[in-house]
Amino acid sequence: MYALISRAGDPTPRLEELPAQQLGGDDIRVEVAAAGFTLFDAFVASDHAAIGLPDVIGLGFDFSGVVTEVGEAVSGFAVGDRVAGLHGDPAAGARAHATEIVLAAADAAAVPDGLTLEAAAAAPLNALTARQALDLLGPERGSLLVTGAAGGVGLWALGLAKADGWTVDALVRPGTEHLATGADRAVTEIEPHAHDAVLDLAALNEPARAGVRDGGRYISVKPGRAPAPERGIEVSTALNHPDGAVLADLLRFAADGSVPTRIAATRPLSKAAEAYQEALAAPGSDGRWLLVP
Repeated sequence: MYALISRAGDPTPRLEELPAQQLGGDDIRVEVAAAGFTLFDAFVASDHAAIGLPDVIGLGFDFSGVVTEVGEAVSGFAVGDRVAGLHGDPAAGARAHATEIVLAAADAAAVPDGLTLEAAAAAPLNALTARQALDLLGPERGSLLVTGAAGGVGLWALGLAKADGWTVDALVRPGTEHLATGADRAVTEIEPHAHDAVLDLAALNEPARAGVRDGGRYISVKPGRAPAPERGIEVSTALNHPDGAVLADLLRFAADGSVPTRIAATRPLSKAAEAYQEALAAPGSDGRWLLVP
């Protein structure tokens, strides 16, 4: 197998040939068809120490592909199944930016008919982050402001929040209001104390918290960066994690078009180093990138 490997001190990841990974009883082996790529992937590769990673790591969070082998304890998948999933361990030696991946069957989901493997690869990280952040808001509904709403996680948050029963305002940059697909209203400024809850995907922190009413709820997706509580506001931080059962439901949203899929570019895995450098040079580029073997 070939995998994209990052070594501390070298800002350019390299495609390296590795022995096939061992398959555990609860695991599946997947021939990767496409793997999602984000600016965070490039950040991880450029600075291991910033988030406490080993000197040598594999790269890539989400992927899609075809099952080629199943562990002896696996009953939910068979060879030939189309699947997608999230590799949640950034310290692993080989991950989704590879020709094949081994992961727990519980972390994967079947790709529904009507959804391409390319579109499926663009979903897991964004969709699970949005779903798990919204779940922190609890059962009450009301007015929700989503910051960073035009981004990949933001689009999922808008679609899922509407399906959950929220009235949703999308905070976007002026001129990008048309990108806030699914919101009740696109706004370019935060109205003070106007919302029951804020999902702060843009990490605006205190300015976003100011949009929450007294006693409301604020959700961050940046560990260690959430603002302190005030005015009785409940502050929480979402930490995404693999969940194949939840992902199966989310992929159906992608398949029926409830949440649009934006793929900005596709690059061959052999050209991954250039893709990483391009992402760092243009961090504001819109849409999800894919790497394909």
